[in-house]
Amino acid sequence: MTRSSVPSNLGPAAALASLSLIWGCNWVVMKVALRDAGPLRFAAWRCALGAVALFLVLLLSRRPLAPRRGPGIVLLGLLQTCGFVGLIALALENGAVGKSAVLAYTMPFWTLLLAAMLLGERIRGIQWLAIGLAAAGLLGILSPWRGGFSAADSAFALGAAWCWASANVVAKRMRLGDADDLLNVSAWQMATGAAGLMLLAWLAGSKPVHWSAGFSLALGYNVMMATSLAWLLWLYALSRLPAGVSGLATLATPVISIASGWMVFGEIPSRWEAGGMATILAALALLSFTGWRRARANAAD
Repeated sequence: MTRSSVPSNLGPAAALASLSLIWGCNWVVMKVALRDAGPLRFAAWRCALGAVALFLVLLLSRRPLAPRRGPGIVLLGLLQTCGFVGLIALALENGAVGKSAVLAYTMPFWTLLLAAMLLGERIRGIQWLAIGLAAAGLLGILSPWRGGFSAADSAFALGAAWCWASANVVAKRMRLGDADDLLNVSAWQMATGAAGLMLLAWLAGSKPVHWSAGFSLALGYNVMMATSLAWLLWLYALSRLPAGVSGLATLATPVISIASGWMVFGEIPSRWEAGGMATILAALALLSFTGWRRARANAAD
């Protein structure tokens, strides 16, 4: 690495670090918001206002507002926004912050399996090792042999991970292009998902919003920080760093979520849960490392 390349990487690295902190702390913020609103209603508000913020970015940057893609946007919105955000809120309603975050961030492993089945991508030896570690960690977190086992909250978090992974496969098939394309699709898929969440909240009779100061601040954080600013930081880092390096953000976020849940809510995982979380994080680190090595090899070629 040359002396001139070091400062050029500081900005994207700082963006990734900020992104991990924003997303990691947001799990606690979402838990706080759910004190004053039903999970589906909070998710609907979060995504609707997030879509408005992204459309404002399109407008202020003088990019086209009309949708640039067809039915793929609807499917992406149902999976990435309606499915992922809605199920995360349902998982956090009664589930622990750290455990929900770690289960949701099993997404890379489901992506590998779905891509192998639907896109014909090969799973290589070290990736199988990471999947095996993740499966062992998942078993430790769920601990079905313990008394009082309840799978509901864990199922919601795992369902969110599956929706996120499925959305990744859909996005790959759509072959998204430049920054204009990414921003346009992001705005429209979030609007589509928000509409789906509003309908589900109405059908399920979700608890109405109590517009307290705490809820308003939590919602504002989700819209401005965890959605709008975080998306821009992600796009900036992704455009300047190798794709494999972005896995570091995936690894850091659940770690911060576990720490923040522990500090704010006193959530101390059991020995089995702690061991399972550590195993899944090790598997994520392994995937991040292999992605980074592959990105370096491709750059060298």
